[in-house]
Amino acid sequence: MTPEPPAPARLDKTIGFLGAGNMAEALIRGLVHGGVVPAERIVASAPRPERRDELVAAYGITAVADNAAVAARAELLVLSVKPQILERVVREVATHVAPTALVVSVAAGVDTATIESHLPSGARVVRAMPNTPALVRAGATAIARGRHATDADLGEARLIFDAVGLTVVLDESQLDAVTGLSGSGPAYIFLILEALADAGVKVGLSRRNAQRLAAQTVMGSAKLLLDTDEHPGRLKDMVTSPGGTAIAGLHTLEQGGLRTTLINAVETATKRARELGRGGK
Repeated sequence: MTPEPPAPARLDKTIGFLGAGNMAEALIRGLVHGGVVPAERIVASAPRPERRDELVAAYGITAVADNAAVAARAELLVLSVKPQILERVVREVATHVAPTALVVSVAAGVDTATIESHLPSGARVVRAMPNTPALVRAGATAIARGRHATDADLGEARLIFDAVGLTVVLDESQLDAVTGLSGSGPAYIFLILEALADAGVKVGLSRRNAQRLAAQTVMGSAKLLLDTDEHPGRLKDMVTSPGGTAIAGLHTLEQGGLRTTLINAVETATKRARELGRGGK
Protein backbone atom coordinates (compact mmCIF):
# COMPACT_ATOMS: atom_id res chain seq x y z
CA MET A 1 0.00 0.00 0.00
CA THR A 2 1.25 3.50 -0.81
CA PRO A 3 2.13 5.51 2.34
CA GLU A 4 -0.64 7.94 3.15
CA PRO A 5 0.38 11.63 3.32
CA PRO A 6 -1.02 13.69 6.19
CA ALA A 7 -4.21 15.57 5.36
CA PRO A 8 -4.66 19.25 6.32
CA ALA A 9 -7.37 20.22 8.79
CA ARG A 10 -9.29 22.44 6.34
CA LEU A 11 -9.27 22.94 2.61
CA ASP A 12 -8.64 26.57 1.69
CA LYS A 13 -9.74 26.29 -1.92
CA THR A 14 -12.80 26.87 -4.07
CA ILE A 15 -14.27 23.43 -4.80
CA GLY A 16 -16.22 22.82 -7.98
CA PHE A 17 -18.46 19.82 -8.67
CA LEU A 18 -19.29 18.88 -12.25
CA GLY A 19 -22.53 17.00 -11.69
CA ALA A 20 -24.68 17.09 -8.58
CA GLY A 21 -25.98 13.56 -8.09
CA ASN A 22 -26.08 11.55 -4.88
CA MET A 23 -22.33 11.16 -4.48
CA ALA A 24 -21.64 14.83 -5.15
CA GLU A 25 -24.30 15.78 -2.61
CA ALA A 26 -22.80 13.38 -0.05
CA LEU A 27 -19.41 15.04 -0.48
CA ILE A 28 -20.89 18.54 -0.32
CA ARG A 29 -22.78 17.64 2.86
CA GLY A 30 -19.65 16.21 4.46
CA LEU A 31 -17.50 19.21 3.53
CA VAL A 32 -20.01 21.80 4.72
CA HIS A 33 -21.26 20.06 7.87
CA GLY A 34 -17.75 18.99 8.80
CA GLY A 35 -16.44 22.53 8.50
CA VAL A 36 -13.85 21.45 5.94
CA VAL A 37 -14.89 23.97 3.27
CA PRO A 38 -17.28 26.91 3.80
CA ALA A 39 -20.43 26.77 1.69
CA GLU A 40 -19.58 30.01 -0.11
CA ARG A 41 -16.50 28.31 -1.57
CA ILE A 42 -18.41 25.43 -3.15
CA VAL A 43 -20.00 25.61 -6.60
CA ALA A 44 -21.79 22.79 -8.41
CA SER A 45 -23.36 22.32 -11.81
CA ALA A 46 -26.75 20.71 -12.35
CA PRO A 47 -28.91 20.91 -15.49
CA ARG A 48 -32.28 20.95 -13.68
CA PRO A 49 -33.31 24.23 -11.99
CA GLU A 50 -35.15 22.37 -9.21
CA ARG A 51 -32.01 20.40 -8.37
CA ARG A 52 -29.97 23.60 -8.17
CA ASP A 53 -32.58 25.10 -5.87
CA GLU A 54 -32.46 22.03 -3.62
CA LEU A 55 -28.68 22.26 -3.20
CA VAL A 56 -28.72 25.99 -2.50
CA ALA A 57 -31.50 25.61 0.08
CA ALA A 58 -29.92 22.61 1.81
CA TYR A 59 -26.26 23.67 1.94
CA GLY A 60 -25.99 27.35 0.99
CA ILE A 61 -23.62 26.63 -1.91
CA THR A 62 -23.67 28.16 -5.38
CA ALA A 63 -25.35 26.02 -8.05
CA VAL A 64 -25.30 26.84 -11.78
CA ALA A 65 -26.24 25.19 -15.06
CA ASP A 66 -22.95 25.80 -16.86
CA ASN A 67 -20.17 23.22 -16.47
CA ALA A 68 -17.60 25.61 -17.93
CA ALA A 69 -18.41 28.25 -15.30
CA VAL A 70 -17.75 25.72 -12.54
CA ALA A 71 -14.48 24.59 -14.13
CA ALA A 72 -13.29 28.19 -14.47
CA ARG A 73 -13.90 28.98 -10.78
CA ALA A 74 -12.62 25.76 -9.26
CA GLU A 75 -9.21 25.42 -7.66
CA LEU A 76 -10.13 21.80 -7.01
CA LEU A 77 -12.53 20.29 -9.55
CA VAL A 78 -14.50 17.14 -8.72
CA LEU A 79 -15.70 15.14 -11.72
CA SER A 80 -18.92 13.61 -10.44
CA VAL A 81 -20.78 12.94 -13.68
CA LYS A 82 -21.66 9.46 -14.96
CA PRO A 83 -18.74 7.49 -16.43
CA GLN A 84 -20.53 7.22 -19.80
CA ILE A 85 -20.39 11.00 -20.33
CA LEU A 86 -17.22 11.84 -18.40
CA GLU A 87 -14.88 12.13 -21.37
CA ARG A 88 -17.30 14.36 -23.28
CA VAL A 89 -17.74 16.67 -20.29
CA VAL A 90 -13.99 16.88 -19.65
CA ARG A 91 -13.35 17.77 -23.29
CA GLU A 92 -15.99 20.51 -23.09
CA VAL A 93 -14.46 22.18 -20.02
CA ALA A 94 -10.76 21.44 -20.60
CA THR A 95 -9.87 24.95 -21.78
CA HIS A 96 -11.56 26.45 -18.69
CA VAL A 97 -9.62 24.38 -16.13
CA ALA A 98 -6.87 26.43 -14.51
CA PRO A 99 -3.33 25.02 -14.98
CA THR A 100 -2.93 24.99 -11.17
CA ALA A 101 -6.23 23.20 -10.48
CA LEU A 102 -6.38 19.70 -9.02
CA VAL A 103 -8.89 17.40 -10.73
CA VAL A 104 -10.50 14.61 -8.68
CA SER A 105 -12.65 12.00 -10.43
CA VAL A 106 -15.21 9.70 -8.80
CA ALA A 107 -16.27 8.11 -12.11
CA ALA A 108 -15.92 4.34 -11.91
CA GLY A 109 -13.78 2.64 -14.54
CA VAL A 110 -12.23 5.75 -16.13
CA ASP A 111 -8.50 5.81 -15.45
CA THR A 112 -6.37 8.87 -14.79
CA ALA A 113 -4.49 8.53 -18.08
CA THR A 114 -7.76 8.87 -20.01
CA ILE A 115 -8.77 11.96 -18.04
CA GLU A 116 -5.31 13.49 -18.41
CA SER A 117 -5.44 12.96 -22.18
CA HIS A 118 -8.39 15.38 -22.41
CA LEU A 119 -6.85 18.05 -20.17
CA PRO A 120 -3.92 20.43 -20.72
CA SER A 121 -0.47 18.85 -20.49
CA GLY A 122 0.70 18.30 -16.91
CA ALA A 123 -2.81 18.24 -15.41
CA ARG A 124 -2.85 16.85 -11.88
CA VAL A 125 -5.50 14.15 -11.51
CA VAL A 126 -6.53 11.99 -8.55
CA ARG A 127 -8.99 9.14 -9.04
CA ALA A 128 -11.32 7.99 -6.26
CA MET A 129 -13.56 4.98 -5.72
CA PRO A 130 -16.09 5.85 -2.98
CA ASN A 131 -19.16 3.83 -2.05
CA THR A 132 -22.78 4.65 -1.26
CA PRO A 133 -22.49 4.70 2.56
CA ALA A 134 -20.78 8.05 1.98
CA LEU A 135 -24.40 9.28 1.86
CA VAL A 136 -24.49 8.83 5.66
CA ARG A 137 -20.83 9.80 6.22
CA ALA A 138 -19.81 6.15 6.65
CA GLY A 139 -18.19 5.60 3.27
CA ALA A 140 -15.10 3.64 2.29
CA THR A 141 -13.01 5.33 -0.40
CA ALA A 142 -9.77 4.44 -2.13
CA ILE A 143 -7.82 7.15 -3.96
CA ALA A 144 -4.93 6.92 -6.40
CA ARG A 145 -2.75 9.55 -8.00
CA GLY A 146 -2.30 10.17 -11.68
CA ARG A 147 1.04 10.77 -13.34
CA HIS A 148 1.46 14.38 -12.21
CA ALA A 149 -0.35 14.45 -8.86
CA THR A 150 1.75 15.20 -5.78
CA ASP A 151 1.66 14.10 -2.14
CA ALA A 152 -0.03 17.42 -1.34
CA ASP A 153 -2.71 16.65 -3.93
CA LEU A 154 -3.35 13.27 -2.32
CA GLY A 155 -3.63 14.98 1.05
CA GLU A 156 -6.27 17.38 -0.27
CA ALA A 157 -8.20 14.56 -1.92
CA ARG A 158 -8.09 12.58 1.31
CA LEU A 159 -9.54 15.51 3.19
CA ILE A 160 -12.58 15.52 0.88
CA PHE A 161 -13.30 11.82 1.33
CA ASP A 162 -12.37 11.71 5.02
CA ALA A 163 -15.33 14.07 5.45
CA VAL A 164 -17.64 11.18 4.48
CA GLY A 165 -15.88 8.17 5.97
CA LEU A 166 -12.61 6.26 5.74
CA THR A 167 -10.02 6.85 3.00
CA VAL A 168 -7.06 4.73 1.89
CA VAL A 169 -4.37 5.55 -0.70
CA LEU A 170 -3.58 2.82 -3.23
CA ASP A 171 -1.91 2.35 -6.58
CA GLU A 172 -4.35 2.89 -9.43
CA SER A 173 -3.89 -0.71 -10.58
CA GLN A 174 -5.75 -1.79 -7.42
CA LEU A 175 -8.86 0.33 -7.92
CA ASP A 176 -10.73 -2.35 -9.88
CA ALA A 177 -10.30 -4.63 -6.87
CA VAL A 178 -11.65 -1.83 -4.66
CA THR A 179 -14.66 -1.58 -6.96
CA GLY A 180 -15.27 -5.31 -6.54
CA LEU A 181 -14.89 -5.18 -2.75
CA SER A 182 -16.02 -1.91 -1.15
CA GLY A 183 -17.55 -0.26 -4.22
CA SER A 184 -19.95 -3.15 -4.86
CA GLY A 185 -19.81 -4.44 -1.29
CA PRO A 186 -22.84 -2.56 0.06
CA ALA A 187 -25.02 -4.58 -2.34
CA TYR A 188 -23.64 -7.80 -0.86
CA ILE A 189 -24.24 -6.58 2.68
CA PHE A 190 -27.80 -5.46 1.89
CA LEU A 191 -28.52 -8.93 0.52
CA ILE A 192 -27.09 -10.49 3.69
CA LEU A 193 -29.13 -8.08 5.82
CA GLU A 194 -32.29 -8.94 3.91
CA ALA A 195 -31.61 -12.64 4.43
CA LEU A 196 -30.94 -12.15 8.15
CA ALA A 197 -34.17 -10.18 8.51
CA ASP A 198 -36.07 -12.92 6.66
CA ALA A 199 -34.54 -15.45 9.05
CA GLY A 200 -35.64 -13.39 12.03
CA VAL A 201 -39.19 -13.33 10.70
CA LYS A 202 -39.09 -17.08 10.17
CA VAL A 203 -38.16 -17.71 13.79
CA GLY A 204 -40.86 -15.37 15.12
CA LEU A 205 -39.62 -11.77 15.15
CA SER A 206 -41.48 -8.90 13.55
CA ARG A 207 -40.07 -7.67 10.25
CA ARG A 208 -39.12 -4.27 11.70
CA ASN A 209 -37.38 -5.68 14.77
CA ALA A 210 -35.58 -8.35 12.75
CA GLN A 211 -34.33 -5.76 10.28
CA ARG A 212 -33.18 -3.32 12.97
CA LEU A 213 -31.42 -6.02 14.98
CA ALA A 214 -29.69 -7.37 11.87
CA ALA A 215 -28.54 -3.92 10.78
CA GLN A 216 -27.24 -2.98 14.22
CA THR A 217 -25.43 -6.31 14.46
CA VAL A 218 -23.64 -5.74 11.16
CA MET A 219 -22.80 -2.13 12.05
CA GLY A 220 -21.60 -3.03 15.54
CA SER A 221 -19.49 -5.92 14.30
CA ALA A 222 -17.84 -3.70 11.69
CA LYS A 223 -17.14 -1.00 14.28
CA LEU A 224 -15.62 -3.57 16.65
CA LEU A 225 -13.30 -4.74 13.89
CA LEU A 226 -12.26 -1.20 12.92
CA ASP A 227 -11.78 -0.03 16.51
CA THR A 228 -9.76 -3.06 17.66
CA ASP A 229 -7.95 -3.80 14.38
CA GLU A 230 -8.16 -7.46 15.35
CA HIS A 231 -8.22 -10.27 12.80
CA PRO A 232 -11.90 -11.07 12.09
CA GLY A 233 -11.22 -14.73 12.82
CA ARG A 234 -10.20 -13.87 16.37
CA LEU A 235 -13.32 -11.74 16.89
CA LYS A 236 -15.40 -14.61 15.51
CA ASP A 237 -13.82 -16.95 18.07
CA MET A 238 -14.80 -14.52 20.86
CA VAL A 239 -18.46 -15.10 19.99
CA THR A 240 -18.12 -18.85 19.48
CA SER A 241 -18.33 -20.94 22.65
CA PRO A 242 -17.93 -24.75 22.69
CA GLY A 243 -21.14 -26.52 21.73
CA GLY A 244 -23.00 -23.19 21.56
CA THR A 245 -25.38 -21.50 19.18
CA ALA A 246 -22.80 -19.52 17.17
CA ILE A 247 -20.73 -22.56 16.18
CA ALA A 248 -23.91 -24.35 15.11
CA GLY A 249 -24.84 -21.42 12.90
CA LEU A 250 -21.30 -21.11 11.52
CA HIS A 251 -21.31 -24.80 10.60
CA THR A 252 -24.43 -24.21 8.53
CA LEU A 253 -22.89 -21.18 6.82
CA GLU A 254 -19.79 -23.17 5.90
CA GLN A 255 -21.95 -25.99 4.55
CA GLY A 256 -23.74 -23.43 2.38
CA GLY A 257 -20.46 -22.10 1.00
CA LEU A 258 -20.91 -18.51 2.23
CA ARG A 259 -17.17 -17.83 2.45
CA THR A 260 -16.50 -19.14 -1.08
CA THR A 261 -19.55 -17.37 -2.51
CA LEU A 262 -18.44 -13.98 -1.14
CA ILE A 263 -14.89 -14.46 -2.43
CA ASN A 264 -16.27 -15.38 -5.84
CA ALA A 265 -18.57 -12.35 -5.82
CA VAL A 266 -15.70 -9.93 -5.19
CA GLU A 267 -13.58 -11.62 -7.85
CA THR A 268 -16.41 -11.54 -10.42
CA ALA A 269 -17.19 -7.88 -9.71
CA THR A 270 -13.49 -7.00 -10.02
CA LYS A 271 -13.31 -8.70 -13.42
CA ARG A 272 -16.41 -6.81 -14.52
CA ALA A 273 -14.87 -3.51 -13.39
CA ARG A 274 -11.83 -4.26 -15.55
CA GLU A 275 -14.04 -5.03 -18.54
CA LEU A 276 -15.96 -1.77 -18.13
CA GLY A 277 -12.70 0.13 -17.79
CA ARG A 278 -11.64 -1.26 -21.16
CA GLY A 279 -14.91 -0.09 -22.71
CA GLY A 280 -16.72 -3.40 -22.37
CA LYS A 281 -20.51 -3.62 -22.51
